[in-house]
Amino acid sequence: MNSLSRMNPPESFPFVVSVHDVAPSTATATRRWLADLDERGVPATLLLIPGPFGDGPALPGDPVLVEHLHEAAARGHELALHGYRHEGVPGGPHWRRGVNRVLVRGAGEFWTLTEQQARQRLRAGLDLLADARIEAAGFTPPGWLASPGTRQALAALGFAYWTSHLAVHCLPDGPVRRMPALSHRPGGAGERAGARLMVDAARTFARLRMPFRIALHPADLTRPGLRRAALAAVDLAVAAGGRPTTYEALVTA
Repeated sequence: MNSLSRMNPPESFPFVVSVHDVAPSTATATRRWLADLDERGVPATLLLIPGPFGDGPALPGDPVLVEHLHEAAARGHELALHGYRHEGVPGGPHWRRGVNRVLVRGAGEFWTLTEQQARQRLRAGLDLLADARIEAAGFTPPGWLASPGTRQALAALGFAYWTSHLAVHCLPDGPVRRMPALSHRPGGAGERAGARLMVDAARTFARLRMPFRIALHPADLTRPGLRRAALAAVDLAVAAGGRPTTYEALVTA
């Protein structure tokens, strides 16, 4: 490193790592991702599905996982809400149903809801989190898809933020922080190309000092190449001077 570099170090930039679909049925995957991140000293936002999901019970029905989550929070990870059951619901305009089916394989739970419907599901999720002694300041909708009614309900219920695919939205009235999210799509025809794209995009964002996000899913761990690509993206961001943070820390800084 030359003297100029020492005098003018690269400006740091925030990046967020999120672990999606945290539930009793995905507890093993959550622990694996947390081990990888703890090894790197990278805090993450854990996106909790409080209702029954997959073949598991509701979150409070797994006290071992609940204790593990409290321990993770004590280490600096954030616990946030990620829907109620992470499943599509009937109804809504035809075009919204089409977007849900094509983009997120029907998992857009909060994409077609009215404000009243969204409030009911959000409250049900918060009640289950409370049963597990967990408070959540933020919300990431399944598939990053939130209807206008959902956004209104989130503000009314006092959430500090919600996230879309391209941004982190502070509540109730902004600001909006532009932060694109990089994630895999396991099983798709473009899986390998997508893995390369994640690493290349992370390298580009880091070079530009551009804030971005990396989303980790349980299914990524079924493909060793996807895990390697995701962790390579994390390592690139850290090596380039990126400042790993959680969503809550980001919006309250």
